[in-house]
Amino acid sequence: MSQEKKTLLIIEDDLGLQKQLRWSFDAYEVLVAGDRESALAHVRRHEPAVVTMDLGLPPDPDGATEGLAILQQILALAPDTKIIVLSGNQERDNAVKAIALGAYDFHQKPFDPTLLGLVIERAFFLHQLQLENRRMLQIQSSSPMSGVISRDPGMLKVCRNIEKVAPSSASVMLLGNSGTGKEVLARALHQLSPRENKRFMAINCAAIPENLLESELFGYEKGAFTGAVKQNLGKIELANEGTFFLDEVGDLPMSLQAKLLRFLQERVVERIGGHKEIPVDVRIVCATHQNLKELASTGRFREDLYYRLSEIVINIPPLSERIGDAALLAHHFKNKFNAKEGRSGLSFNKEAMALIESHSWPGNVREMENCIKRAVIMADGPQITADDLGLSTLPVEEEAINLRQIRDEAEHKAVLKALARVDGNMVKAAELLGISRPTLYDLMNRHAIK
Repeated sequence: MSQEKKTLLIIEDDLGLQKQLRWSFDAYEVLVAGDRESALAHVRRHEPAVVTMDLGLPPDPDGATEGLAILQQILALAPDTKIIVLSGNQERDNAVKAIALGAYDFHQKPFDPTLLGLVIERAFFLHQLQLENRRMLQIQSSSPMSGVISRDPGMLKVCRNIEKVAPSSASVMLLGNSGTGKEVLARALHQLSPRENKRFMAINCAAIPENLLESELFGYEKGAFTGAVKQNLGKIELANEGTFFLDEVGDLPMSLQAKLLRFLQERVVERIGGHKEIPVDVRIVCATHQNLKELASTGRFREDLYYRLSEIVINIPPLSERIGDAALLAHHFKNKFNAKEGRSGLSFNKEAMALIESHSWPGNVREMENCIKRAVIMADGPQITADDLGLSTLPVEEEAINLRQIRDEAEHKAVLKALARVDGNMVKAAELLGISRPTLYDLMNRHAIK
């Protein structure tokens, strides 16, 4: 039976308290340690999810130096461990220090077995939620859509449209502001298509000088121009049987627009300096932040090319219009860079999260990623502050609409924001909203939030 019990580590040097704690929590597999060496040995061997500890441990039983040092070492070994500090009235300042160093909670001595039991039970529950969340992230990472982090209905509709269009051979145009994830969606489109085992080739029309772009797209023969010492295949030809992604297609020069149109009509390429037409079977996906219809009307983009490229048009909403996604992405990038930078246990304080939610994010997801990376690197303590983010924000205006719509929209936004703010923790989301968990589940069902 002991193998089925959850493991609770008690760090306490008082033998009487050791016995009392062991007896009070016999529903768990209780491990006891009275000093640093035995405590760390238990952590390494058993990796307990929850630890209760007294800060006054030898060789400093009247202070907190040893206890705080052990706490930091435990979190370095096992960052997800929930540590509950047991402190007396005179030790309250040290308990607060322990929280600042990453402890989960503190409880007053002499302890109340019932109240402490509830704190321990909740700590186990939160630890299990974090493990499940990590497993879900690992499952999602193998999915073609794993790069898209969103709970916003508009963005989820974009993902569904990508999944619908992927099996076809239609040309797809992705429209969205810079940093919204157009290339991520283009790659997902390729990976969900029958061409997934072939090449995905991408080229940014705005990043390559006009005199080089033609040879990059269509290739050239040996001797076609000075410096052409050997034959070079173009990106379109290299993508044969796969997918070719034209990023920022609105910046394609007019001279190359005609040549690209000919390829789309006849599906053959002719290398620079060559006279042979080479058939190429490739799926075209393009993206731009510009209004191509407007460019076509002013003569800066060929209208016939626009219609060839836009058999399917998918509009990607900016981050400012994606309800709750700012907080959701902030948690995602924080976890990502915590792991990369070795900053385990780093979290956002309330002011930082409020700023993240109110910022307009003109650079969209790319700006968010850079901002959170900087904050993780610059944060001094266990929490990211508003100053670490280095953001300024503007007030958001509310729209006046029908009363029923206001209520439904407010409920929908509140649930999305609450779930995003607490990183999907249902218990904390219900507490934040001031409702019970069953009520939260009802609201999620009513508003189709999964």
